[in-house]
Amino acid sequence: QVQLVESGGGLVQAGGSLRLSCAASGRSFSSWTMGWFRQAPGNEREFVAAISWSGENTYYADSVKGRFTISRDNAKKLMYLQMKNLKPEDTAVYYCKPCSVVANIGLPTRTADWGQGTQVTVSS
Repeated sequence: QVQLVESGGGLVQAGGSLRLSCAASGRSFSSWTMGWFRQAPGNEREFVAAISWSGENTYYADSVKGRFTISRDNAKKLMYLQMKNLKPEDTAVYYCKPCSVVANIGLPTRTADWGQGTQVTVSS
């Protein structure tokens, strides 16, 4: 059973930074394309960023390009999301999940269940 645990969220002022982490169990982590997704209250869960298994290719939603950076450490089975210049509209629960990329958009797969997520709150 693959498990995903997100951490690193918190309360930050607009313009601030946070670094999210995703810890994964399972021997196949290094072969998965991984993604970050987020869900704000009353909204659908949306794609944020994705990274190929090797880390060579990265993909971002237009709303976060230039502000967020996705990375991974396959040896440690960890994935990260460095978030800078945060805006109130970035407020959401952030989740990580294996995904596939279609037309530069990450689509979550059924490889693992959703984790608990980590709350990011950006105050204005």
